[in-house]
Amino acid sequence: MSQVEYRVIPAPSRGLKGKGVGSSTEARFAHALEQAMNAMGREGWDYVRADALPCEERQGLTGRVTQFRHMLVFRRAVATAAPQAPAPAVLRIEPPPPVAPSAAPPVLATPPEKPATAEPGIAAE
Repeated sequence: MSQVEYRVIPAPSRGLKGKGVGSSTEARFAHALEQAMNAMGREGWDYVRADALPCEERQGLTGRVTQFRHMLVFRRAVATAAPQAPAPAVLRIEPPPPVAPSAAPPVLATPPEKPATAEPGIAAE
């Protein structure tokens, strides 16, 4: 999944004069907007949208008023970080190979028998 970053700049509030641009307010404003968008495009930013967002500002000594500010939103893909170093190798211990069974069954040691006694608690002579 690719990651993106955003950049928000104020929209132009006044038009710009330019060669071949008409003298109307709309033409000059469009030219100013075009210049801002082309400058951002040269830096690799793609235009997303324009927003009008509320901004509370001081008015007078203690008063406040809400003004709307027009912003241009741009985005571009973020270069992904270099791949991380591989995880350290895990030491694997293999079990020994199975031993083939021998033809003769194994001999089990049996404990020596105790001498039988006539009565419990009396040692035999």
